[in-house]
Amino acid sequence: MLDLQGYEWSILQGAWITLQVALLSLALAVVLGMAGALAKLSEFRIARGIATFYTTVIRGIPDLVLMMLIFYGGQILLNSSLYSINESLNNYFASGDPQHEWTSYLPDYVDVSPFIAGVLTIGFIFGAYMAETFRGAILAVDTGQLEAAKAYGMSKVLAFRRILLPQMIRHALPGFGNNWLVLLKTTALVSIIGLNDMVRMGTLAAGSTQMPFTFYFAVALLFLLFTALSTAGLKWMERRFSIHTR
Repeated sequence: MLDLQGYEWSILQGAWITLQVALLSLALAVVLGMAGALAKLSEFRIARGIATFYTTVIRGIPDLVLMMLIFYGGQILLNSSLYSINESLNNYFASGDPQHEWTSYLPDYVDVSPFIAGVLTIGFIFGAYMAETFRGAILAVDTGQLEAAKAYGMSKVLAFRRILLPQMIRHALPGFGNNWLVLLKTTALVSIIGLNDMVRMGTLAAGSTQMPFTFYFAVALLFLLFTALSTAGLKWMERRFSIHTR
């Protein structure tokens, strides 16, 4: 039994934050991934180009670098944009009526939350991987079925919902599961931008007690528990969506 010196509750609170980041990032990644997959299979060249650029750039830059770029660089870009907008509006109203004092409702400075930055970054990163997973799953579906749906008068949306989506999910589940497990472990990166996830809480506890092995081992066990439960859930989903093929 691990002796966590009274830090059990703080580690569990950090674990809850880790799960929130992971689940919200997954939701964003699924949306971006589906949009990216449909764009890469689109007949519009601009959509294909944007999606290809997105997946190529994201998959070519380390996750840690992207995390730092979005958290620090994005914060600088946002605040400099707010400053420029406020200055432009002030100059515009002052030139029209020097006696009129215009009050800006835009903030002068926005402090980006590490939680939001972490969710956006991880979701943005794994959206690129999900796009390739979904694209491959869509291509694995027999196109003849979609042509038959069109011949029966189904709209594109109805054919996607009733024919393409259920089969696509079955083909996408293995890749989706791998992406989810990697995403779950990638949440450890949010500790470097100050979010009190379980890695950061474990680091703080290890520094206070001088027991790094104990706390990092506890964090590792929690990650192992999350991945084990996720693997069991993914296997159930694979069986559920493969019933008609057995």
